[in-house]
Amino acid sequence: MDTRSVISLTKIISILALTLNFTGVYAQEAADFWDKVRFGGALGLGFGSGYTDVSIAPSAIYQFNDYAALGVGVQGTYVHQKDYYDSYIYGGSVIGLFNPIREVQLSVELEQLRVNLNVDEAYASYYTSLNFKDRDFWNTAVFFGAGYHMDNVTVGLRYNVLYSKKDLVYSDALMPFVRVYF
Repeated sequence: MDTRSVISLTKIISILALTLNFTGVYAQEAADFWDKVRFGGALGLGFGSGYTDVSIAPSAIYQFNDYAALGVGVQGTYVHQKDYYDSYIYGGSVIGLFNPIREVQLSVELEQLRVNLNVDEAYASYYTSLNFKDRDFWNTAVFFGAGYHMDNVTVGLRYNVLYSKKDLVYSDALMPFVRVYF
């Protein structure tokens, strides 16, 4: 056998041994994984005179330990203002949570949303100087947050460092939040 054959055979045996080792442990690790997953999210309803805002945003986090968690979420929102516009917003996010002490939760969240804005023709023609028109665009947000954490609930504020008045998604860079995970 030449040196290349010995190296190849060694690689194959090593990969096989690792695969068999991980397979035996996988069932226990899968059960442990799901024990550390927590589910939550948000529901939002807003109604007014000719105004409707409906949001749903389920999410899940993996709780590494008492101090750190990482998760993902999806979001869907419908906003309607009679005689002005309809908007469909959907997308996803990744969130990291850190509890330096039990009562304090710090967070960082990356959110990517697709916005479909359909402007009423009469409204658009009346405000031609503002250039209101149908638009489809992506909006990226990066939030840094801090909140008071108690059991499954955190109440706090988050700040969008990429906020722009032109993005037509959020009315302000600073927003309150209530985060719930079970």
